[in-house]
Amino acid sequence: MGLGKLTDEQIDILGEVANISMGTSATALGKMINQKVNITTPRVEVINRSESLDDYSNICIFVQIHYIKGLEGNNILILKDHDVKCMTDLMMGGDGSNVDGDITELQLSAASEAMNQMMGSSATSLSSMLGIPVDISTPEVKWIDVESVKIFERMFETNVEKFVKITFRMEIGNLVDSTMVQLYPENFACDMCEKFKESKLQARDSQ
Repeated sequence: MGLGKLTDEQIDILGEVANISMGTSATALGKMINQKVNITTPRVEVINRSESLDDYSNICIFVQIHYIKGLEGNNILILKDHDVKCMTDLMMGGDGSNVDGDITELQLSAASEAMNQMMGSSATSLSSMLGIPVDISTPEVKWIDVESVKIFERMFETNVEKFVKITFRMEIGNLVDSTMVQLYPENFACDMCEKFKESKLQARDSQ
């Protein structure tokens, strides 16, 4: 697959940023659910918007984060329905096995809190990597049927066709071994790479 406008250097930067920020998120989630959360080295690629849900079947949980300081744009996380139900069961004091039936409002609310903590931690590590304050809005968490592509399309609130897709393997104890996807509009990813390079240069110049 062609990597659009991104250079090899940008791909490397995005991988490094994702690795560190999602590692911080994994630590935050682990504390909330009292389980070891491991997120592997991410794979970075550029895709068309229509391919965003190719890793998912049936139902997924769609988390949209808006940046309100430091970066302009939004960031999307997609998680499997089963994994979110396992996480929220652990948050509510269960053993992670209560994953039957449709996801409830209570579970979505718990998932929103988990994502708030995770992405808040991610924003803090982004802030130190980019050398600027980074703040996010409260994440919007939605349950969507993968077939409902029209709903999915509307959620992006953008006409951008190219997205940077970052795929992580996520393990939660012995309960979850799954895939989590992060999506950035391509122009947002390029902007983040520039800020990362500027921060590195400033750090070097100040030594």
